Amino acid sequence: MTTNTTPARTATLAGRQVARVGYGAMQLERLHGDRDAAIALLRHAVDLGVDHVDTAQFYGNGFVNGLIRDAFAPGEVMVVSKVGATPDPGGDLPLRPAQRPEELRASVEDNLESLGVDQIPVVNLRRLDTGPGLRASGDQVVDLDDQLAVLTELRDQGKIGAIGLSCVTEEGLRRALPAGIVCVQNAYSLVARDDEPLLRLCAERGIAWVPFFPLGGAFPGLPKVAEEPAVVAAARALGRTPAQVGLAWLLHHSPNVLLIPGTADRAHLAANVAAGSLELDDATMTALNAVESRSMDVSLG
Repeated sequence: MTTNTTPARTATLAGRQVARVGYGAMQLERLHGDRDAAIALLRHAVDLGVDHVDTAQFYGNGFVNGLIRDAFAPGEVMVVSKVGATPDPGGDLPLRPAQRPEELRASVEDNLESLGVDQIPVVNLRRLDTGPGLRASGDQVVDLDDQLAVLTELRDQGKIGAIGLSCVTEEGLRRALPAGIVCVQNAYSLVARDDEPLLRLCAERGIAWVPFFPLGGAFPGLPKVAEEPAVVAAARALGRTPAQVGLAWLLHHSPNVLLIPGTADRAHLAANVAAGSLELDDATMTALNAVESRSMDVSLG
């Protein structure tokens, strides 16, 4: 018998129940010239049920954090930030690694100031162990234990509520478990499932899995979920977009998945949130699960 299932609407992040479709704020940089529109978009996200927003000081060098500060009342949404990189406007890439403990501490302080808060509910340490993205070299190759030590100290001081990891290996997560990791952000999607063992470890340990690039690669040559024939066929049958099917697959795939799709467009935001209520039946899930997984481990610097 074929059954339709609707994924749970909420999951746990750092001890708090949040909607499983949140919002990634990086693309708000595109609205740099229209601050009012950017704040209105954030307010609309709340109207749609979003209560989990992902950000970083290096998104627009504090611009995005400032929007979040002005858009939300204290505690209205769970704000998750990240450290481990810093803006590099004159470089080949807009970011450079900032992995040393003193840089992590400074970045947390910068986030606190730009967000206008005394504590950041969750701070993700962006490691540079896996791609796609930056890779560490020279003095930016820092032992994970040294990084966790400074973040744990900041948590003990009340400046961080909880610690997460990004771009981490399974071995790295196992080493970090004693620090009380609450979430992992790695590149993961229907077409890039190399980290399936890591996702399962997170599910076993009650750690939220928050994939970036949930629809595949944003870089040339990387696979894209919306171009997969099985995804296109499912979208056509359901009267939804391929992107919505790709997001819904993630929510059905594992109950600890939280999504943070980003956009600077109001209609696109509504479509992303609506993916959270999309039902996928057994036959559709079987067809989607058969899609080939390809590597997205690409170094950009």
